[in-house]
Amino acid sequence: MDKKRAILVLEDGTGFIGYSLGAAGETIGEVVFNTSMMGYQEILTDPSYKGQMVVMTYPLIGNYGINEKDYESCNPFLEGFIVKEYSPFPSNWRSQMSLDEFLKHKGIVGIQGIDTRELTRRLRDYGAQQGIISAVDFDVQSLAQKIKSSPGLVGRDLVKAVTCNSVYEWNDSGQDAGISKRYRVVVYDCGVKYNILRKLSIAGCSVTVVPAQTSFQDVLHMKPDGLVLSNGPGDPAAVPYMVENIRGLLGKKPVFGICLGHQLMALALGLKTYKLKFGHHGGNQPVMDLSTRKVEITAQNHSFAVTAPQEGTIQKGSHGNVEITHINLNDKSVEGLKCQSIPAFSVQYHPEASPGPHDAGYLFDRFVEMMKTQG
Repeated sequence: MDKKRAILVLEDGTGFIGYSLGAAGETIGEVVFNTSMMGYQEILTDPSYKGQMVVMTYPLIGNYGINEKDYESCNPFLEGFIVKEYSPFPSNWRSQMSLDEFLKHKGIVGIQGIDTRELTRRLRDYGAQQGIISAVDFDVQSLAQKIKSSPGLVGRDLVKAVTCNSVYEWNDSGQDAGISKRYRVVVYDCGVKYNILRKLSIAGCSVTVVPAQTSFQDVLHMKPDGLVLSNGPGDPAAVPYMVENIRGLLGKKPVFGICLGHQLMALALGLKTYKLKFGHHGGNQPVMDLSTRKVEITAQNHSFAVTAPQEGTIQKGSHGNVEITHINLNDKSVEGLKCQSIPAFSVQYHPEASPGPHDAGYLFDRFVEMMKTQG
């Protein structure tokens, strides 16, 4: 591939010179690092990255190309893609195009050939920060001014940019073929990954996906057996309409929250959220189930977390006691919640993996069992 010069500048003034990858141009977003060794296509198409640029810590990216089966949403929503070394010659029988071709086709600006280890260390030590990739402007002062005028994640509703436009039924003729659908589940789409819908379908659920702005009255009118609050991007406190919807649903139907859905459910229960220093992005986060002391290795992708005073049980609002069920062993952040008096639970990590370990896949069965008990 022809190499065209590009530059990455962080808001602290640090610059990295490399080569353009994907679409030529300029892009701004919060720079975060992902520690997964594979699964770059699923990462690229995860709507939770809206507003962010992703640094892959694994040095060689693109070696198995892109294929139409591994999409996690209809399009990539991230702002930019950053790698150490791009592999221009994919070697995989499933590959349909190269990573560079995919990024060009989708209009995603990227950069390759920079020291991603140094970049990751900076983000780890000083925190995630706004950055800009440009293949058209190399004036650091000019680029720094553009960063200064760009919005961050805090207080910004990014869900509205990734949610679906209308209600639809999930229909996958693949792994769920022949499985009896015993329960009807409504999924609030805050940026849902396809594999969440697949896992629900495989678990025996017919799945209806609704836009995030859908009122809880309209959802209840669909007569679901259970509700799933999906993953998604940005600051949960900036999505008050979802918090109000969840408040209207808690106690009426079983609720399962995932990632952003976990944070939104926490807000609806009266807890608070905060922004992490550099977030959790990758497929190797250790999480402990406090009831069993069992440790799971989990896939995660979030920049905000739930505030809680301590492990154990806390009293919050009209829904009674809320139990902290899981914690992150790296930083002790809250990874799971369960309401003791109503059928509702949530996890901060991704039980559907994709990419990542499958340790937490049992949570879909737990949700089905909850619907069975309530039915």
